[in-house]
Amino acid sequence: MKEQFQSPPVAAACELLGLDPLYVANEGRFVAFVTAEQANRALDVLSGCPLSAQSRVIGTVGDRGDAIVEALGALGNSRILDPLSGEQLPRIC
Repeated sequence: MKEQFQSPPVAAACELLGLDPLYVANEGRFVAFVTAEQANRALDVLSGCPLSAQSRVIGTVGDRGDAIVEALGALGNSRILDPLSGEQLPRIC
């Protein structure tokens, strides 16, 4: 997938502050694991609500068995997403 999934303001703020948006606390997001057969149905349901109208399929689960999560970047490069090594940045609400 070569589609950008972060909003331009988030990308700009993270670049300015030197943060990785995948490791910054946020609210209003969730990840749902559904079967491949149900993915389109899940998108139809989520897209019917204004708050989740931008829902997308962002990945697939393979059967390698090694529980590695890889992220594909906008330029087609991939990287392994490691678990957070320290404390998550606090939310400022």
